Amino acid sequence: MAKKRIDLTKEVFSKAQYVKTIDTSFNELGVTSIGEDLLAQPSVEEFFDQYNELFYDIPPNGEINSHEYLVKTSGEYINFEDNNIEIEALRAEIASLRSDNLSLQMENLKLSVSGSVSPEMQDKLSKLQSELEGAQSTLATSAEQLSQDIGDLAPKELQEDTSNVTGIGYFK
Repeated sequence: MAKKRIDLTKEVFSKAQYVKTIDTSFNELGVTSIGEDLLAQPSVEEFFDQYNELFYDIPPNGEINSHEYLVKTSGEYINFEDNNIEIEALRAEIASLRSDNLSLQMENLKLSVSGSVSPEMQDKLSKLQSELEGAQSTLATSAEQLSQDIGDLAPKELQEDTSNVTGIGYFK
């Protein structure tokens, strides 16, 4: 076998030439700019498309990565608990007004038929009136308990509204 000669050449750069010739940034290792990161983020429509696709894969309960977590964090964001408290208070007020309305209707009925009704019918009206008063008492107790529960649920201190705050300078 004949020996062949192979010449190896080595190209050397000066420091100034090296910086101009060789790319020393880490862009090939997955480092992206903020602009590229923002473009890679899904839009709201894409997010909900992905959410609908993953809906049954998401566990119902859990501290994180669950439907329960989504409900809690979204509820905090839109002050859902405050709305719930207001709704419950309005329901209690409606129940009280209905009770007052029924009581007034019974009183009106008693006055309109007081002289022209048989004693048997008056006895039935009195019985109905006592049942109504018992129901009103139960309703009043329930309304008081509901008011107490609502008071317990109400936030003790006012929280700062951050719904229109950007992320810039938000974290202290």
